[in-house]
Amino acid sequence: MRTHSDRPSGAELSAADLRQLRGRIEVWGRELGFDAIGIAGVDLDQAEAGLLEWLAQGFHGDMQYLSAHGVRRARPAELVPGTVRVISARMNYWPHARDAEDTLREPESAYVARYALGRDYHRVLRGRLQKLADRIGDAVGAFAYRVFTDSAPVMEVELAAKAGLGWRGKHTLLLHREAGSWFFLGEIYTDLPLPPDKAQPEHCGTCTRCIEICPTRAIIAPYRLDARRCISYLTIEHKGTIPEALREPMGNRIFGCDDCQLVCPWNRFATRTEAPDFAVRNGLDAAGLVALFAWSEVEFERKMQGSAIRRIGHERWLRNIAVALGNAPTTPAVVAALEARRDHPSALVREHVAWAIARHRGTSRRAT
Repeated sequence: MRTHSDRPSGAELSAADLRQLRGRIEVWGRELGFDAIGIAGVDLDQAEAGLLEWLAQGFHGDMQYLSAHGVRRARPAELVPGTVRVISARMNYWPHARDAEDTLREPESAYVARYALGRDYHRVLRGRLQKLADRIGDAVGAFAYRVFTDSAPVMEVELAAKAGLGWRGKHTLLLHREAGSWFFLGEIYTDLPLPPDKAQPEHCGTCTRCIEICPTRAIIAPYRLDARRCISYLTIEHKGTIPEALREPMGNRIFGCDDCQLVCPWNRFATRTEAPDFAVRNGLDAAGLVALFAWSEVEFERKMQGSAIRRIGHERWLRNIAVALGNAPTTPAVVAALEARRDHPSALVREHVAWAIARHRGTSRRAT
């Protein structure tokens, strides 16, 4: 945990000082581009029980980092000793981009999750959270903290809900009545005993649209996700072969999936971000599958520099697009693109290309 140590300790602040500081943190957060700031306590006992059950069911799939840290995810003070509060921040990323549903309706186009169309959010949020921590240190002197942006075993949705930034929807994402769910979350673990905010009531009611729309039926019950079936997991986290039964439901989604968010009624109130960092890069909101499949590894690395997509690497990029091409209409361009990758050095790519070619030749039965 980092510390500021040039002034008297922030732990010596009075209750009145801490209340005032809480208000200033909100102002600073807004100035740094965050849409909302909340303060959470560190008691996650109820969430811990659910986490352990979820892990025991194996719903985390290949994401061994989730189980490796065990209960530390639900115990902030064990993950970062000395933590008594978590500053939770929310930042809107809903980009000015081609209509998502239009792209999903065009099987020869590539669908990329809206969060990945612009700059890698890890860099954006981490930099701004660090600036927020610096401002706090300049104001109060020595205090211990650690910044997180999806970079450690943090239960960010639970913490954000405790901080009053929204409630957990049935799709497991955070929802807010005025902002929907198109936003990123980040945290500052701190030893400052700031006054915590109150959690919001849930407002999903009887709605089950997110469950019903999921292409692979990954949301197996309200608030329960089997990541092994989730398209976001399959295209981003999963490193191996995509199960054949799940390939056709993937459609043209090559990096992530937004279906549960697109159908959520609360996203009617979401607003477009004006942050330049989240503006569309490389035309990925309207790119064709054939064109993207033709990218060499050098092109991929160059064009995806600074993008969250870069971390899956060129091999999995081709794997994902091969599946989408297998789901596309049979055209000379599609078949030629697949044939060009038939002898790719990667066995993983070859396997998915062969599956796609077989579908276009009619030798692999398409689900009805």
